[in-house]
Amino acid sequence: MSGYSTTRTRPTATLTESITAPGGGRRPKRPYDTDVTRLLPRWLLVTVIAVIVAFIAVPVLYIVFGSVNSDVAVARGEYFPSEFTLANYTDIWSTVALGQGLVNSILTAGAVAVCSAALAVSTAYVLVRFRFLGRLTFLRGLLALQSIPGTLLLLPVFVVFANIASATGVQIIGTRWGLFVTYLTFALPFSTWVMVTYLRGLPKELEEAARIDGASSTGILTKIVLPLSWPGIVVSAIFAFLLGWNDVLFSTIMTTPNTRTVAVVLQVLGTTQEGGAVPIYGQMMAASIVCALPVVALYLIFQRYLVGGLTAGSVK
Repeated sequence: MSGYSTTRTRPTATLTESITAPGGGRRPKRPYDTDVTRLLPRWLLVTVIAVIVAFIAVPVLYIVFGSVNSDVAVARGEYFPSEFTLANYTDIWSTVALGQGLVNSILTAGAVAVCSAALAVSTAYVLVRFRFLGRLTFLRGLLALQSIPGTLLLLPVFVVFANIASATGVQIIGTRWGLFVTYLTFALPFSTWVMVTYLRGLPKELEEAARIDGASSTGILTKIVLPLSWPGIVVSAIFAFLLGWNDVLFSTIMTTPNTRTVAVVLQVLGTTQEGGAVPIYGQMMAASIVCALPVVALYLIFQRYLVGGLTAGSVK
């Protein structure tokens, strides 16, 4: 038969492939040989990847270079810094309350992430493993809540909190815990749906075996479901954390200068002028890098959980 034929041999511990040429000779398997034909030629694939990497790297490098450059040089449009200086990283702490904003964001977003993940896994376990009246309606409601834009709910949330404060005398607007309740309201439906899709992918046999041994539903949740659900829990917690970390709309309205989050502080820094003439571009870029570091570190630490949490589970 003409053409190439592929034969598979299984040595002791590894699976290798050899390619048999028409004349009977064999050539070593190249690294890019696959069982599936590529849609793009190799040179075009490399070109597309290089363009995507450059599209992402060029703006990021511009921010990094601008953070170690002077404001005047950045205003002139310099990409590579003409003079390296770390003054921007020391000045940002006195120009605006960046440290206080970081503390407020970490406390608020961190609390939202922990509480949202804890409530989501327990709620999702009930929705997945038990059958009761209104279960499907509740699941559909979780999806429907994701389609409501936040701008539509800004005024109702503000009015509700103001009325509660008037009726009870407990101040909500302008406090960290008021912002926490606001973010938890939006993060919990998404986190619950993520956990629902993840728990549906877990085998029921483990739970059935535990019930035969006399385990209660609480024991199954804490000793079997939780250890197996860490990827989904991490995904839901990180998305809840990012919701509070990146939000500007609600944190602008629901906070005071003492409870501002880092996103609002960056917005204030963006409107600050140095001497009324040259915008402080260098400090803005340095502050952006400082504020991005916690999120980058979070992704690097939980990277292996993110892949499993985003690809597991099923929706049915």
